[in-house]
Amino acid sequence: MTFPSSNRRGFLKKSLALGALGLTPKSASFGETLSLKQNAVIEENLQYGSLEWQLRKTRVTPPVKLWHMYGLRSPWIEGYCSHPSISVGETLQVFVSTDPISEYTLDVFRMGYYGGAGARRVASYGPLIGVTQPTPIEGTNRVIECAWEPSLEIEIPEDWLSGVYLGKLKELKNRLESYIIFIVKDNRKADFLFQCSDMTWQAYNRWPYNHSLYCDGERDWHIGSGVDVGIDRPYGKYTQLVDQPLTLGSGEWFLTEFPLAYWMEEQGYNVSYISNWDTHYDGNGLLRAKGFLSVGHDEYWTQEMFDNAKAAIDHGVNFAFLSGNSVFCKTKLKPGADGRPDRVFERDGRFDPRENTLMGAHSTGPVIGGAPWTCKKPDHWIFEGTGMKDGDGIPGLVGWEFHGDPADIPGLEIVASHWTDRQRHPSTNKELGDIGEFTSTIYPGPKDNFVFNAATCWWVDGLSAPPGYLRSDWYQPRNGPDSRVQQITANILNRMIS
Repeated sequence: MTFPSSNRRGFLKKSLALGALGLTPKSASFGETLSLKQNAVIEENLQYGSLEWQLRKTRVTPPVKLWHMYGLRSPWIEGYCSHPSISVGETLQVFVSTDPISEYTLDVFRMGYYGGAGARRVASYGPLIGVTQPTPIEGTNRVIECAWEPSLEIEIPEDWLSGVYLGKLKELKNRLESYIIFIVKDNRKADFLFQCSDMTWQAYNRWPYNHSLYCDGERDWHIGSGVDVGIDRPYGKYTQLVDQPLTLGSGEWFLTEFPLAYWMEEQGYNVSYISNWDTHYDGNGLLRAKGFLSVGHDEYWTQEMFDNAKAAIDHGVNFAFLSGNSVFCKTKLKPGADGRPDRVFERDGRFDPRENTLMGAHSTGPVIGGAPWTCKKPDHWIFEGTGMKDGDGIPGLVGWEFHGDPADIPGLEIVASHWTDRQRHPSTNKELGDIGEFTSTIYPGPKDNFVFNAATCWWVDGLSAPPGYLRSDWYQPRNGPDSRVQQITANILNRMIS
């Protein structure tokens, strides 16, 4: 099924026409000025979308033990990519395994709005001949590194706009499906950089048999050192918070990130997408945007990422942490077994307490819990147009991990705060510790820029509910898209580019 975008399509056409005349169009929903002239995202979303990107038939292996439930894999059809992110003109290798051997197809989709469909098909490959590739044995510190033979190579075409790209694999014997995922990056000037939290995706990836940073072979939730993870492997199904079939091969993209991309592209924002690895490697690249967005569950950062983000703020880039538990664990990158740099990483302590000097607030003792996102400064500009008063709360928006303990930064303001439900274990739901307090903050940068901290993993849940999106009601029920969250987000993004 395809969607022609109906009324939104008309808005996008009008926006392009205004841009050609040198005029500045307005947001379809919020009426604030957007810099949409020569906006490639608008042009991209004029194209027809398709719902065929969704997985229709999946199967995963049963857990060997109860605590293996988080590492479910699909050996019938699974794969991974050579690059977390890649540029136009570069060659992406795709590694696929089918067990039993079967022919398969690969359809590639760019994720966005596309009239509500959520994606556009950009390429199809196959039928291709599958092979059964070996499950690797554990390396040093339990690391798992696949050394599979490449199944196909894709030279990224010139017309593939920066975005999150999903490859839908389908084996033709049983018609089972799974994903591969990669980011196409660019170097154009853009209003916003959407940083995917893919280092955290891999930290929690338990493929093939409970091999994440959180398992040392003895415990379900290992928090210390001595465990490595590699990026050369498929993503297992993620079931910690909600049984979401679309996580099979796609990391945490569908849990806490896709709703923001869907909403931003619906609104016509000029956004470019990057990986955590791009923030690590290319500090100067952060300066090409007016606003940097940390999204969802952005827990694992390298020291280089931290330093590059601080430098970008000092240069005048606006930051919005629309995320929770962010910049919590310090990541140390290592070469893979074949000597290629930065294919493996380990947990190397945490930034504490410095991360709140970057974000304004950070994860403290209690980090898990839920609360209404509760207004404390209704006269602040972020609340313009919301009608919110002191003490008004947006139900369930805080969770499952949050930020508190605001930093002593000149000009910092606490714009929302509330006590959270008692911290609970993510697997057993048993109470673990003390009640916490989330604090959403904003502070001024040195060049009329600012840093906003939403202080919750679930901020994007208040923006949109794309096709295939599922939410959990851990701690407190959530109501999904909320006009107040949309307005606050629009106020923040529009202030960044004004």
